[in-house]
Amino acid sequence: MGLIHTALVVSDIDATLDFYADLGLERTNEFELDGVRNVYVGSDDTDMELQFKYDPTSAARVEPAGIDHVAVEVADADRAFEDIVEAQSPEVVKPPVDIDPANARAAFVKDPDGYVVELVALED
Repeated sequence: MGLIHTALVVSDIDATLDFYADLGLERTNEFELDGVRNVYVGSDDTDMELQFKYDPTSAARVEPAGIDHVAVEVADADRAFEDIVEAQSPEVVKPPVDIDPANARAAFVKDPDGYVVELVALED
């Protein structure tokens, strides 16, 4: 048994894919089921993926209720933060800070649908 992916409903698949591509995640799979486009992104470093579900007929605004954040491991939290802010101008939740209990450095930004994304660099 293991974790495979987390699925997030999105309102603009192109903006979402651009955002996560700027974080270094690549499209790994895609299919349509019952009119809903499903696109997966991931990296070579892990088997886990994010799945984005996009229904072009839905006019409902996406509400990321109940999801605190999505964590994406990066080599350098400061650099990843600077790069995504320059490329996407996301809402900044928290600039890079040390998280001593986790032995990490992390920054938090919002993706195009308001999901909080943690850019976390684990330190040795």
